[in-house]
Amino acid sequence: MVSSTAAFERSLKESKSGGDRYVLRLYVTGLTPRSAEAFATIKGICEEYLEGRYELEVIDIYQQPALAKDEQIIAVPTLVKRLPLPLRRFIGNLSDEERVLLGLDLRRKV
Repeated sequence: MVSSTAAFERSLKESKSGGDRYVLRLYVTGLTPRSAEAFATIKGICEEYLEGRYELEVIDIYQQPALAKDEQIIAVPTLVKRLPLPLRRFIGNLSDEERVLLGLDLRRKV
């Protein structure tokens, strides 16, 4: 009985928080101001809208060019939403929070 209660509580908590786990990859080029701005923007969005439900991997294409080639990254910064499906890519300026939220299927808090 205890395990079914715990499972129920966990399920209830996931449904309140949206449940979906987000797996994101941010491709950048070194420690440039543009890379730092993209990281700060995405990190802020994740902390506000996906707290505890996201994994954000930052990939410097100078350090790991094979990963960029495998993902066919042609411009940076690029954010790739791997999960939940569908896969989506955001290329270039990530400072338009509304555009990023729409692409991630997130809605503003009212």
